[in-house]
Amino acid sequence: MKKAILFFLFIGMWLQSSAQKNKADSLANLLAKSKDTARVNLLNELTKAYWYYQLDKAIEYNTKALHLADSLSFQKGIAEANRCRGVILSFRHDSTGMIYLTKALTLFTQLDNKKGIAATLNNQGAFYLRQKQYSKALDVLFQSLKLFNELQDKEAIGAVTNQIGYIYNSQFDYSAALEFYLKALTIRREIADVPGTAFTLNRVGDMYFKLNQLPQALDYYQQSFKLAQTIGRNQNVIDAALHIGEVYRQQGNYNEALKYFKISLKAEQDYFGKDSVATSYNRIGQTYMALKNYPLSLLNFEKALAISDKKSMYEKAITLHYISQVYFAQHNFPKALENCFSSLSIAKQNKFQETIKDVCLTLSQVYASMKDYQKAYNYHLQYTWAKDSVLKEDLNQRLAALQQSFDLKNKQTQIDLLSRDKQLQENEISRQKQQRYAFIFGLIIFIVLVIVLVRSNRYKQKSNTLLKEQKEEIQNTLSELKSTQAQLIQSAKMASLGELTAGIAHEIQNPLNFVNNFSEVSTELVDEMNEEMAKGNLEDAKQIAQDLKQNLEKINHHGKRAGDIIKGMLQHSRSSSGVKEPTDINALCDEYLRLSYHGLRAKDKSFNATMKTDFDNSLSADEAGIGNINIIPQDIGRVILNLLTNAFYAVNEKQKQNIPGYEPTVTIRTTQNPPTDGGRGAEIRVSDNGNGIPPKVLDKIFQPFFTTKPAGQGTGLSLSYDIVKAHGGELKVETKEGDERRRGKHIYYFTANKYLTNEKRSKAV
Repeated sequence: MKKAILFFLFIGMWLQSSAQKNKADSLANLLAKSKDTARVNLLNELTKAYWYYQLDKAIEYNTKALHLADSLSFQKGIAEANRCRGVILSFRHDSTGMIYLTKALTLFTQLDNKKGIAATLNNQGAFYLRQKQYSKALDVLFQSLKLFNELQDKEAIGAVTNQIGYIYNSQFDYSAALEFYLKALTIRREIADVPGTAFTLNRVGDMYFKLNQLPQALDYYQQSFKLAQTIGRNQNVIDAALHIGEVYRQQGNYNEALKYFKISLKAEQDYFGKDSVATSYNRIGQTYMALKNYPLSLLNFEKALAISDKKSMYEKAITLHYISQVYFAQHNFPKALENCFSSLSIAKQNKFQETIKDVCLTLSQVYASMKDYQKAYNYHLQYTWAKDSVLKEDLNQRLAALQQSFDLKNKQTQIDLLSRDKQLQENEISRQKQQRYAFIFGLIIFIVLVIVLVRSNRYKQKSNTLLKEQKEEIQNTLSELKSTQAQLIQSAKMASLGELTAGIAHEIQNPLNFVNNFSEVSTELVDEMNEEMAKGNLEDAKQIAQDLKQNLEKINHHGKRAGDIIKGMLQHSRSSSGVKEPTDINALCDEYLRLSYHGLRAKDKSFNATMKTDFDNSLSADEAGIGNINIIPQDIGRVILNLLTNAFYAVNEKQKQNIPGYEPTVTIRTTQNPPTDGGRGAEIRVSDNGNGIPPKVLDKIFQPFFTTKPAGQGTGLSLSYDIVKAHGGELKVETKEGDERRRGKHIYYFTANKYLTNEKRSKAV
């Protein structure tokens, strides 16, 4: 069945591709027979038929349309021809395209042509997007979408919806982007819009690429590429091939990267014209540079430079920077500096902040290799400033930049201290020479010594002042680190609350179902009791009353159960008061086990896992098992939730590997530790049969901001470690080889040992 579906799908694609090419041929044949306004309309249609395949051909027809429409004073034809010219110039990244689009919008508005207005607004949205004016782009695109919805033009609706998703993606709002991409994909597949489907698949791939999930990104890019090849549309081929090549380049598969970059180069030459676009040449040059094939790398960069010198100052700036990196790799520092300064000059003149950042970093590295640490340090500072002005970095990147800046300042301090030591040594040598001639020049030597001492004192004062300034800079850096850590803590609290929400919704439904069911039954029992009393059957009425009482007790029990769940959620969400209170450890663990599991199930319905509990209920001299212990329940609850969430994540990841016979299992165990200093201790151990933690990162597991999860999916165990430590205990992580029964590579435990101590509990509790 699947083979049949795929066969018909590819047949449909081939027919659509043939239809598009036949359309252009048919229009060209009709053109010879048409006159006046009909000829203008045909010229505009031919422009649109070619602008995805050959821009030069599209411009040729568009120029004819503009001249003929003007000579006939055909306003609708003039408006459409201006819109087409604006789109073509926009494809060539020519800012004058907005002039034509604005003129087209004015003419369509005067003609009250809604389709023309909507199409022009959509084109303006694409232009604003390229200029990174996201607010303006969204404004005109939503206007366009409203008009196309009124016109019920599904092909246009799919295009505009996709473009809105791309804008949200560019602003890192991946949730909104994915929502609009999926809407666009549904519409485009529904109407068999193959070029549009290929384009949207590529945009979804962009999201995964930004999240550094390269296998998923590659999958979407390859789907897009196959569709692009099927329809033979150069614009789609360029889009997909460039992205596939970039994924392979980042994965270190340089041969595959070169293969796709060369495909995109041919498509660029067919579409834009030979030697018209520098993008593919630059990507090929970067790949050869990674292969350390510097002659071929330099050859491609020089081709890109020749093109960009005429076409784009931005491309010229980045190409000069790439050339400087080739010379730097070959230790040709003068040539590297020459090209860096040329690139930096263009970037500063045109305010290309991204390029300024990259060039300053390369300059810092070149000067460092030349052992000119002062210039290296200065350019590294410029790099840091440029980086802060253009990037919204994630927390780890910002901390790395701060640490690097801190290290450079320390290195500069060491250089200054060594220089001052050398100066002091020279002074000492001079002083010793003067002492040897003291018997001749006694009085002169005395004066010289005074001068030397005064100078030395001044040096010391300057050194102290400099050290004080550097100390203040270091303190400011530490303050920024503390502020960042505080933000991370708040983020972790909100993330854990989000994990609970879905689980709580599932858990609270059970007691509410009991309350509703027993309420309905109780209502029926009251009616029956009234009937029996009316008949005089008091014994039956009493029996019904007894059943009614039992139902009310169950309603009360499950109502309290729902109340406890809500109380637990409120305790987790509000800020910790820092006050300990008696808490049932076993109940706390059981509650968070179920909430964590249902939270993950709410996000992934396909996930299932076996949950096992082993709670200590052994009898002691004065109490049963662990029972109630004074803790801060909100804080310890966050720790348990974090450990359980990590465990479920681990088994879920392993389950995706489709290992035969594998059964994901998470176990939570509590045990009572021997009393110490008049108090009692407890141990909570969370284990799973997932893939385990790689030994090479085991020592880093409790470091601030470290996590083994992908970016944006976890904040690590640092916060949990601090909470446990504040309770007087310790948090340990163990990982070891699995056995055949578990069929897993590793099994790892999160263990909180003795974190509940020095708290007595009375026998009455």
